[in-house]
Order: sequence, then C-alpha cells, then structure tokens
Amino acid sequence: MNHMTAKISCFARAYHYKHNQIHVFKDSAAKLLLGSDYEQIELNMINGIGFFLPCFTGTKEEGLRLIVDKQLSPSVLGRSAFCEKMLEKEKALGCKQYIIFASGYDTYSLRNADKSLSVFEMDLPELLTDKIERIKRTGIKTDSVFVSCNLAEMTWKEKLLQQGYMSTQKSFGSLLGICYYLSKEEFRLLLQGVSELMMDGSLICFDYPSDEESNESKTNQMLAMEAGEQMKAHYSDCELEELLSSCGFEITVHLNHDEMTRQYFSDYNNCNSEYAMKAPIGVSYVLAERKTISDEELSGQKARQRDYTKVV
Repeated sequence: MNHMTAKISCFARAYHYKHNQIHVFKDSAAKLLLGSDYEQIELNMINGIGFFLPCFTGTKEEGLRLIVDKQLSPSVLGRSAFCEKMLEKEKALGCKQYIIFASGYDTYSLRNADKSLSVFEMDLPELLTDKIERIKRTGIKTDSVFVSCNLAEMTWKEKLLQQGYMSTQKSFGSLLGICYYLSKEEFRLLLQGVSELMMDGSLICFDYPSDEESNESKTNQMLAMEAGEQMKAHYSDCELEELLSSCGFEITVHLNHDEMTRQYFSDYNNCNSEYAMKAPIGVSYVLAERKTISDEELSGQKARQRDYTKVV
C-alpha cells in the first residue's frame, strides 16, 4: 500500500507552510517527513490540473496553487489547527496523554517540545514502519509511542494499554479524518472503544462529513476512490450528537464551515486575499468530552438546543 491519502494530507500541510508567511496551520516538519515524495506529489498534481480545474488557463505553478488552496488544503489545515489549539488548552489544564488515532503522516511529535506529554500514534503496521523510517531520515528525535494496530479490530485497546497508556489519567484523542472511511456502525464501535479507555474529563476531537454537499466534497470523494478508499457515511448534527451521547461523550464545541472559516482562516485571508481559503461546505468539526451522564441529565440534554458555533 502507498498510503496516498495520508501522503496528500501531509503534502497539503507542507505546501501551505512553504508558500506562505501567515499560516492557517504551521507544519514545519511535513516536507521533511515526505522527503522526495513531496516533489512527486507536486508533479502529479500539476499533471492533474485538467482534472481539478477543467477550464483553467495559466501557468503550472498558478494551477498547482489553486488546486492546493481550493481542493486539498482547507479541510486538512482547518481540522489540524482546530485540534492542536484544543490540545494546547487541555495541556494547560493538566492533560498528559495525547492519542493520535490513524496518525498517518501527522508530525505533531516532530514539532512538540513538551516532554511531559505522552504521545501515542496508532495506525496500521506497514504505515508506521514506513513513518518510523522517514523520521530516522529527517534526523529529528521523537518520543512518540507507536502502536501498530487495526482500529477495526478491538484488540487495539489492549495494544494501547500494553504500550503504557493509562486509562486513569486524563487524555486527549485526535480522530481526524477517520469517520469518512467507516460505516456508521464501525464508527460507533470505535467511539465506544475510545470511551471505555478514557476517564471522565478526557476529550476527543474529530471532523466528519455532514449532510451538506459541495464541489469540494465531491472532488475529495473521487480522490479517495482513486487512492483505493471509499467514503462510507455522513451525519446530520442531531444524529452525530445522539451517537456521541450513546457512547458517553458530550459535545463542547461544534463548528460548521462558516464558523471554521471565520475563526481559523481570517488572519490568513486578510494577508492573502489573492489566495483566500474557506473551510469546505459539507464538513463539520467537533470537540467532545467523556462524561458519565445520568438518565435525568440525558433527558435534559435532549430538551436543550445546543449552540453549534461556539467561539473557541
């Protein structure tokens, strides 16, 4: 497997860092991790200008920039910025464990200088083997604990515990980019497993495909199919909240594309009006807290209307 979806996400972060002074998300290690794959993906994107931008006229560099800024980067940058901002807040409140589910070519451990935070990266064995080799080539040291597993198999919980994760200690979990490729039942089982390992007060952060659809979401679906993957589900706001509640999580932040653009892209857009970006329609972003909820609280929760544009 060439893990192309994970590589393209890493490429989007690397390209954005390289070509901008003001960033939506600042990933200084992505290009180092990709190595020569950066240039290869760049070339593939240039060769695919006709697919992404059928009516485009201009230079290859201009076409590439449009592809990255309009198709590849917005969702990847927005969700990464959101997740790591929420993580920093929780670290300040005493969180000492960070679990990156389906970590792919995430570079947090290469940029993190806080040695008091234990970082666990979970993914398929072949991807982690490749990632570890890439990290060695960069010469950057990492304290990440790599947990080889298949999240579709419940044995991942045992493997995480065996690698030193403490279920009695507050933790923060990143599930970015995961639920697109899981059926609703598969995602429910994963959330239930995460809930069973986390103590109350722990949090999870993830993005998910909503009922809205856009040209960007259609393109992303085609890209996933080209990479041998398939997007399997989408959720309404109420459906997602009910799913989380059934697994012991309560939503604390829920952003739609308009709020994501306003909160996380404004500074970049103010300085780069020619290359302005916006979060894609059809993707929402959630921070949810592990919380034991009584039947009385659950009844009251259902009766309330939640504010899905909380400023963070």
